Amino acid sequence: MTRPSSVPPPVTAVLDASSRWLPARLGEAEELLRAAVGGHGETLGEDATATLAAGGKRLRPMLVLLCAGPEAGEVTVRAAAAIELVHMATLVHDDVLGEAPLRRGLPTIAATSGRERAVATGDLLFSRAFALLAGSGDARAVALLADASVALARGELVQRRDAFDLAVSEERYLERCRLKTARLFECACLLGRDEEQLREFGAGIGLAFQLLDDVLDVSGPPERTGKARGTDLLDGTITLPLIEAAKSDTSIREVDLHGLDHASAEILCDRIEATGALERVRARALQLVADAKGALERSAFDPEQKQLLSLVADGVVQRYS
Repeated sequence: MTRPSSVPPPVTAVLDASSRWLPARLGEAEELLRAAVGGHGETLGEDATATLAAGGKRLRPMLVLLCAGPEAGEVTVRAAAAIELVHMATLVHDDVLGEAPLRRGLPTIAATSGRERAVATGDLLFSRAFALLAGSGDARAVALLADASVALARGELVQRRDAFDLAVSEERYLERCRLKTARLFECACLLGRDEEQLREFGAGIGLAFQLLDDVLDVSGPPERTGKARGTDLLDGTITLPLIEAAKSDTSIREVDLHGLDHASAEILCDRIEATGALERVRARALQLVADAKGALERSAFDPEQKQLLSLVADGVVQRYS
C-alpha cells in the first residue's frame, strides 16, 4: 500500500510494527474504495474518483482494523472502507456548504464541477458506504455507522445555526465537535471491537483531532493545511481558539465576521495567536489524548494492540505539532 505523504511518523510506525498484517488489510480496503467509487456513470464516477484520489490519512479505516486485530476478515475490511466513504462524503458536502475552493491543496469538487454535482457525489459516497456494509450482513455495523451519520448531520446543523455568532459557548462548540468529528472516530473503534473503553478512546482522540485542526486553521500556513489561513473564520465557523482568545481580548467579540476578507482574516488570526489561545487549546487536546490512552490501558487488549493504538493517538498530536 502506498503511504500518503501526510501520514505522521507515529502512524508510519504503526504500519511498520504491524507489517505482517495491517498494510495488507488496508490495501484490501483501498481496493474496495476504488471499486465503490467507479462504475456509476462518467460524471459521478469522475468526481467520486477524484475525491478518492485526493488522498487522506485513512485514520478511521486504520482504527477499525487495529481494534479488530490481526484476525480481521472481510466483514471488518468492508467496515473500514465504508467508514472512509462516509468521511469522504462529509468532506464533499462540507465543501459545498462552505463554498471551499481547496481541500488538501487541490480544487474541491464543488469548485471544479459545481454545487449540484458535488452534492450528488457526496450522496453517492454515502450510499456506497451502506451498500458495502449491507453486503456483509452485519446489522450491528450498519446501525453503528447509521447512528454516527445522523450525529454528523446534527453537528452540521448546529454549525450552520451558530455561524457568525460570537456568543457561542465553549460547551456548545464541544458538543458540535463531538457530533461532527468525535462520533465517527468512536464508531471506527466500535466497528472493530465492541468494548466500552474503545468508545472512550475513539471519542477522545476524535475530539482532540478537531481541536488541533481548529488550531491549525488559525496558525497555518496554507502550504501545510491545503487551504487559506482563517478559512473557518471566513466561513463564520466559531472554533475554540476564537472562543478562548475572546476571553483574553474581549474586543475580539466585536469583530464583524461577515465583513472579513482574506487579508482581515489573517489579521484576526494574528490577534487570536497573540492571546496565547492556540497554546491553551493545544494543551486541552493533549490532555484529551492522554485521557484516551488511559482508557486504552484499561481495555482488555493485548500489549501489542495497545501499543499500536497508542501510536495512532500520538499521530493525531504529531500531525498538528
